[in-house]
Amino acid sequence: MSPDANNVGYDDTPILPGTDWHVHDGHRPQPPVVTPGEVCCDCVLVGPPTDAVVLFDGTDLSGWISKKDDGPAMWEVTDGHMQVVPGTGPIQTKEHFGDCQLHLEFAAPEVVKGDSQGRGNSGVFLMGLYEIQVLDCFDNPTYPDGTTGGIYGQFPPLANACRKPGEWQTYDIIWEGPRFDGDALVKPAFVTVILNGILLHHHKELLGITNHKVLTTYEPHPEVAPLELQDHSDLVRFRNIWYRPLAEYDAG
Repeated sequence: MSPDANNVGYDDTPILPGTDWHVHDGHRPQPPVVTPGEVCCDCVLVGPPTDAVVLFDGTDLSGWISKKDDGPAMWEVTDGHMQVVPGTGPIQTKEHFGDCQLHLEFAAPEVVKGDSQGRGNSGVFLMGLYEIQVLDCFDNPTYPDGTTGGIYGQFPPLANACRKPGEWQTYDIIWEGPRFDGDALVKPAFVTVILNGILLHHHKELLGITNHKVLTTYEPHPEVAPLELQDHSDLVRFRNIWYRPLAEYDAG
């Protein structure tokens, strides 16, 4: 951690390509706070579209496994949502998929504990490798590339659009995975991220896989892989998780 008390991040990490900023640089400009529109009642979205593949419908974790040992996912399911059980590790879908429109809803713990990265921390790992950050960033500054909606360790979101702790929030993500020819990258990954109806990234090109405190590159992998949710020891909840494969419609 930086010795500078005013730096909520690091200043001893590599410089990100094409920028003057370190990975997790706390002096990087903070995303502006944008208050999302109000929702009526607690129901953000009633259900998935008819062509969606449902990954979690609020009833059980039969479609998920533990990433640690491929055994049953050990997170808690209650009242239509799943909740991280600290120490059980990340979970991932049995379903493998690639380019998609992904929807999920999450809520940070209502009881606030900790600050910066130690408050309501989890993550959505596309293909198990590319993290869109989940964090309680409501009145909680942290290093910008680790803010809610950040492409972790690479790009801060365009806005801090977090709702209050305990309130349900929505991610809508358009994902285009990378393409490889053997070990060679022929097309990088791109992502569009919308949080609570507010655009955070528009067709943003990723630098590679995401990781903590280091520069990364692409590592060859298949065009389909599981979705992973992170256990970062905070009681983060998730619900209404589904995706739609991205495929061109052939009108014939």
